[in-house]
Amino acid sequence: MKFKVASGLQIVTSTWGSKKAPVVILLHGGGQTRHAWGSTGEKLSQSGFYVVALDLRGHGDSDWDSKGDYSIDAYKDDLASIIQQLDKPASLVGASLGGMASLSLAGDSETKSLCSALVMVDIGLYPNTEGSDQVLEFMSSGKEGFRNLEEAALAISGYLPHRERPTDISGLEKNLRLKKDGRYYWHWDPKFIEGRFKSKTSNYKDKQVELAKGVSVPTLLIKGALSNVLTQEEVEIFLEIIPHSQFIEIKEAAHMIAGDRNDIFAESAIKFLKDSRL
Repeated sequence: MKFKVASGLQIVTSTWGSKKAPVVILLHGGGQTRHAWGSTGEKLSQSGFYVVALDLRGHGDSDWDSKGDYSIDAYKDDLASIIQQLDKPASLVGASLGGMASLSLAGDSETKSLCSALVMVDIGLYPNTEGSDQVLEFMSSGKEGFRNLEEAALAISGYLPHRERPTDISGLEKNLRLKKDGRYYWHWDPKFIEGRFKSKTSNYKDKQVELAKGVSVPTLLIKGALSNVLTQEEVEIFLEIIPHSQFIEIKEAAHMIAGDRNDIFAESAIKFLKDSRL
C-alpha cells in the first residue's frame, strides 16, 4: 500500500488486519526499513489491530527527497498526512528515529489529536551521542556497496556482535539494492546521513524536550538492556518530563529490540496497546 504525503513523496507500507480495527503505525529507525519489525505486524493484527508499517522517506521502497530533507519535522509531517488519510487517530510505535518523529507528532498541539497512544522503542527525548554516532558510523560504512550478501552480513555481524548470525541471509535482499555496477547498496538515501550530522548543531534537542511536555496520551518507553543509545539517565529524564509514562526493559536486547527479542517486544507492545484502550 502506498500513501502520497503532503510533500508529494510516496511512502510505501505493509499492512495487516482489518481497516475497521484500531490503527497501529510502526515507524522504524534510521537506516532500517518496514521489514525491521519481524513478525510484530502480524502479531498485532491477530490481537485486533490494523497495522501499518512504513518505509520512512529516504528508506526502503519509499521516495527519496530531492532536497535531502530528512528532518524530524519532515518525518512528522509525513506521518500526520498518512494518519489523516487513514481518517482516524493511530497508536504510534516508533523505534529510534521513528520514535522521535512519533513523539514530535504526539506533543505538537497542531497534530497531537492524531495520536491515541505512544510506544517509544529504545529512544528517549533524543539519542545518546555515543550510541547514535555508532549507528551513523555503521550506516556510513556501506557507501561503496558490497560485493555480495555475505559481505553485507559480515558488516551487520560486526555492528551487532551480540546477535546470533542467521544461517539463511537471503532476507537481507529486502534491505539492499542491487545496482548496475553489480554491487549491493543499503536501502537508504546517503543524504540522510549528512542530515543527521547537521542536526547535531541545531536546536532539535531543546525542541524535543518542549514537545515531550505536550504528550498526554498513554505512553510506554521500552529499553534494550544492552543499548548504548538509550541510557538509564535518559530514561529518568524521559519519565520526569512525561510522568504518566510506563517503562520496561528487555533483557538480551540492544538498540534494535524488535530484531533482538521480537517475542518479548511484541508481547509487551500488545499488552500496553490493549490496556491503553480500556
